Amino acid sequence: MADFFKKFLSLALLSVLLITNIFAATVSSECDLSDINLPIETATNNAAIGQTLDIKAKSVILMEPKTQTVLYENNADEKLSPASITKIMSLLLVMEALDRGDFTLETVVNASEHACSMGGSQIWLEPNEAMTVHELLKATVIASANDACVALGELISGSEEGFVALMNSRAKELGMNNTTFKNCTGLDAEGHLTTAYDVAIMSSELIKHELIKDYSTVWMDTLRNGESELVNTNKLVRFYKGTTGLKTGTTSTAGYCLSATAQRDGMELVAVVMSGETSNDRFNGAKKLLDYGFANYSFFEIEADLKDVKAVPIKKGVAKEIKVSADGKLNLLLPKSEAKEITQKVNIKSGLTAPVKKGQVVGNADVYVGDKSVGSIKIVSNDQVNRLNLWITFKWILYGLLIL
Repeated sequence: MADFFKKFLSLALLSVLLITNIFAATVSSECDLSDINLPIETATNNAAIGQTLDIKAKSVILMEPKTQTVLYENNADEKLSPASITKIMSLLLVMEALDRGDFTLETVVNASEHACSMGGSQIWLEPNEAMTVHELLKATVIASANDACVALGELISGSEEGFVALMNSRAKELGMNNTTFKNCTGLDAEGHLTTAYDVAIMSSELIKHELIKDYSTVWMDTLRNGESELVNTNKLVRFYKGTTGLKTGTTSTAGYCLSATAQRDGMELVAVVMSGETSNDRFNGAKKLLDYGFANYSFFEIEADLKDVKAVPIKKGVAKEIKVSADGKLNLLLPKSEAKEITQKVNIKSGLTAPVKKGQVVGNADVYVGDKSVGSIKIVSNDQVNRLNLWITFKWILYGLLIL
């Protein structure tokens, strides 16, 4: 009887521990996928510019990433706990390291004991377990795995501490002046704070890397030869047309957070919702923001029209003319009500005199919407032309005589 009682007590204690751990994971990470198959609101938001959106969250912002124009905001500069949308910066540093060639997607990473100790959302890495960067990216982006994220950070900087220092340095470079990272995962930590505006800035930078969308647009995937299932914590991937990402975040301190990106008709938008009251509040809030942007704005990428500019004459140079090209494009974001006929006028400087350097600005393509000037594109020289002098003239004459 005593043995039976001891076994019963042991099982009861084990059950309590398991229930406690499951509950802790739910409130401190993104393991709660209970509503993942429930659709978001289907009604399209038709709010006009200037109208207030009903979003149940402490802080929201909508940004066009290429111009970093804020289209809508409410309390966007309040410092808040970001939860796992922290990983946007972690992933940005991984993308930049891949671009530099520091490693490849096939590089194998052996998980450290520290990475395996993270808890919260995870893929249950074992110490020294080997995974490729590709696999760790899948786990980090799709399932918000903390252990995978730390493993990637350690690959770049040798330690999580070193990686966090790099995250804070990059944040300063991007002008994220209200952000301080204490870890690379987003687990609650004192002083680990950012703002909706700063999240929109780093999200805009991350989506410049098209590779991230190979992961952030995936709804379901697997690891370990199908043994570990990954489900995207971002429901918009499944339920919102044009979604390109990006990252969810949930902790007991941060509440429900989301940085959502979507693209339609050549325009991509970033919608950030922080400290939502419920999981669905963040998704419905982001949908309202994105609907608002797509309904009211249009994006144009304007190229200089140089078809009538064959060559530009140069005075007193060793060449009589130069060829020219546009220095970049003009990104133009307009309210749809103002998006009238877009025209441009090319102006080349008259009386250009050598020397002319390669890349020297020799004119502009001025862009107009109706009668309003909205920007210009620099026109530069494709060639370098030195100034004609007596010695060069003498050599030409001498060469001409020798030919004769």
